Formats: sequence, C-alpha cells, structure tokens
Amino acid sequence: MSRRRALWFFGAAGAATVAAGCAAGETGSGATSSVSSTAAGTVGAIPQETAGPYPGDGSNGPNVLIESGVVRSDITASVGSYSGVAEGVPMTLTLTLKDLANNGAAGSGMAVYLWHCDREGRYSLYSDGVTNQNYLRGVQVADATGTVTFTSIFPACYAGRWPHIHFEVYDSLTTAVAGENARLTSQIALPEDICDQVYAHDPGYSASPRNMSSVSLTSDNVFGDGWDAELATVTGTPATVLNVSLTVGVAEKSANTQPAPPAAPGGPPPR
Repeated sequence: MSRRRALWFFGAAGAATVAAGCAAGETGSGATSSVSSTAAGTVGAIPQETAGPYPGDGSNGPNVLIESGVVRSDITASVGSYSGVAEGVPMTLTLTLKDLANNGAAGSGMAVYLWHCDREGRYSLYSDGVTNQNYLRGVQVADATGTVTFTSIFPACYAGRWPHIHFEVYDSLTTAVAGENARLTSQIALPEDICDQVYAHDPGYSASPRNMSSVSLTSDNVFGDGWDAELATVTGTPATVLNVSLTVGVAEKSANTQPAPPAAPGGPPPR
C-alpha cells in the first residue's frame, strides 16, 4: 500500500471508522462513478496532492488571490484588470466539506480556492495565449452545511494528465486570500464516460480525445496510486449543464502529508 493510499484509509482515524471503497474501472482505463463516502455516512480523508506548477496563489509567480472579485461563484470570466471569458461545456461544481478534525462536522466557514485548465488545456496566468487572463480561478466560503458551489466550464484533457480540477481548502477566507496555511491541497478526478461525452460534443476540445487515449487513471502521476476519495460524481448532459459533486473529508494538516512545492514555470510538464 502506497503512503498516499494509506493516508486515505487512515486519515479519518479518531473521527470515523473508514470502510474501504473500490473505484469502478480501477484496473481499466478510467472510472465512471465516485466512491468518496464510506459506510454509515462517514467520510475518509481526501489525500494531499501537488498544487502543480500553475497555482496562481503567489507561491509560484502570479497571485490571483489579491485581485478584487476573486471571491465569487462564477469563475468563467477573468477579474480585475483582465477581461475574457472561458468557453466550453457548462459545469457546476459542488464540494461538501467535512472537518475530520472536528468529528466530521460540516466545514462551515472554510474557504476553497479552486482552479483548472480551459477547453484548450491552458492555465490562465501561465500558458501561452492566456497569460493576460485569470479566468477559471476563484474562492468560495462554505455555508452552514459545508458546501461551496462554482460555475465553470468542463476542463480539457491535456497531454500526460487525466482530466482534473485543483483545489485548496483553508480554515477561513482570511487565510485563503493570503494564500497561507492551506489545510488541504488536492485534485478532483473526472469520470471517463463523462469526459468522452464532453469531448465528443464540443469540437473546441479538439486535442482532448487524442490526449485521453494516451492516459488512464492507473497511469496518471497523481491518481495512479488510488482515486477512491477523489473521483467526482457527475449528472446532467454536455448539451445542457454538467453537475459535478464531491464530498471532501478534510483531515488535520500534518507535516508528513504535505505535497511537494510547485516547480518553476517552464520546467516540468503541467500537473
């Protein structure tokens, strides 16, 4: 059992007894359903992952968190001095936070910073052609039920990575906009069947089908050692809107679960 996979199974110790789940398609090219919750309604800790080289939180160059308007639900448009709107299949993303350091209580008041690539596989603020954009990045504060909701577009599949969404969880909005002391840095995996539907529906995702054919959840350098807690559930259709959801167990931050810091832009391939 890998270190990260062990963290998922035991991260909720003291808060709940975790029942092991098995993700659909784990021995194949992908998965079509999410297994993020455990028996009796308890939730396991989602693993810590790398933020990748394009976080946009000030830790590796640009900092969108200082921009007026970054606290928002709809992240399809750029904010501040930038303008532009990301095109693609509409997506609503709902995360339900559970504070495992508080017996799995709703993570009300926690803040989530979320970002992902656009339809062409580019990250705003970093990638060629969108360095003058900061769309598909935003912060939300969880309500009384621990829920945050973002309106966005479905991300592309770019070379070398399974389709995914990045996010960080903070204890408060103050720490989130400061980009300091994240309780959790992780990623959301998107189901294979939904990805195939999106990329077949919208020709703007022209490179995604080819990139999907060369990667799987098993071979992915982030999800390859287990994606049980990270695979989202998706309803709806590409012709209308896709509703993506995930329950996120947030464990107490500890030194041995922190992801490696992001590398400099222009160095490694995007994560």
